[in-house]
Amino acid sequence: MTTITAWRHSAVSLEKEGVRLVIDPGVYSDPQALRNAAAVLITHDHPDHVDATAVVEGGAPVWTTDAVAAVLREAGAEPSRLHVVSPGEYFSAAGFDVLALGGTHAVIHPDLPGEENLAFFIDGAFLHPGDSLTPAPADAGVQVLFLPIAAPWLNLESAVDYARAVAPEIVVPIHGATLSAAGSRLTNGITQQLLPGIDYRRLDDGASWTSGRSDSHGDVLRVSG
Repeated sequence: MTTITAWRHSAVSLEKEGVRLVIDPGVYSDPQALRNAAAVLITHDHPDHVDATAVVEGGAPVWTTDAVAAVLREAGAEPSRLHVVSPGEYFSAAGFDVLALGGTHAVIHPDLPGEENLAFFIDGAFLHPGDSLTPAPADAGVQVLFLPIAAPWLNLESAVDYARAVAPEIVVPIHGATLSAAGSRLTNGITQQLLPGIDYRRLDDGASWTSGRSDSHGDVLRVSG
């Protein structure tokens, strides 16, 4: 059983047997995400996905790209904490089995340079694409897709088509900090409507639920801190 907690924008944590893995704790995210983190995965070096100061102060080991590792070293991270991974690489982070996928950030505009971005497929169940629409591995059987819903590189049609292609059991929307409250309600409402047959779980900031193959419909819980 794995407890999933949303920490605002693209930051989520997965926790099993008391061990917490944190993904993309950025400057728009709740810094409480890093409390007691045993490991951190960071998809790319944009500040909304990596709050360098908070990650360095948190002290947990990090698995990420070359660019993020450089940012964290500049912020004072010990090199021994930093693990640079490549697309197609399998690794273990704090007891979670992770496959790195993708490698390229979605295009914001052709005039901007291309950038690194890793997607992470965790424990054969959870897919976090960062700033990309990276496909799941063939025949993966994704349980939970953390789906970006608002970004300079994204439109709603692409987000919906991506979720349909991945075909997860559950969608948890992420990357929504740039939306107003009204915009969030509208975007989530349309996205959910267009994904019939998929359990669409919008989690409030700081909310969590426990997921497992035998109980993939656990209650959403409000948690403090």
